[in-house]
Amino acid sequence: MFTAEQIKAAHAKVKSGADFPSYIKEIKGLGVTHYEAYVTDGHIDYHGADSHTARVPSKYAPLVIADRLKTEQFKADLSAHQQGKTDFLTFIKMCAEAGIEKWKIGMDKMTCTYYDKIGAEVLVERIPG
Repeated sequence: MFTAEQIKAAHAKVKSGADFPSYIKEIKGLGVTHYEAYVTDGHIDYHGADSHTARVPSKYAPLVIADRLKTEQFKADLSAHQQGKTDFLTFIKMCAEAGIEKWKIGMDKMTCTYYDKIGAEVLVERIPG
C-alpha cells in the first residue's frame, strides 16, 4: 500500500494546475482510490483498498473559509489555475475566499468535486487523461 511519503514525492512534482492530470495518474498507480483535500489547513486524506488511509498533515497556517459562496469567482480562479497561471498556495487562498471548503478526487470516475462549508457540491469536473 502507498505511504504519505510516496504521495508527497508525487505532489512535489506539481508546480501548477497544468501538472495535475499527471499527478493523478501517478497516485492512482500507487493504489489511491480517492482522496479529500481540505482548504482550511491543507491536510489531505488519501484512501485505498481495504480501508487503507494515509494522511498528509497540514501544510500551512489555517485559513478562514468564506461563509458566502462565490461560484463564478471560483470557476474563474480554477480556470486560471488549471492554465498554470497560479501556484498551489495562491489557488488555495482563492478557494477559501470563494467559500470552497474541500475537494474530493475520485479515481474510479476520474472526477474532482468541490464542496462548500455545508457540504454541498459546487462543481464536478472530469479530470483529463
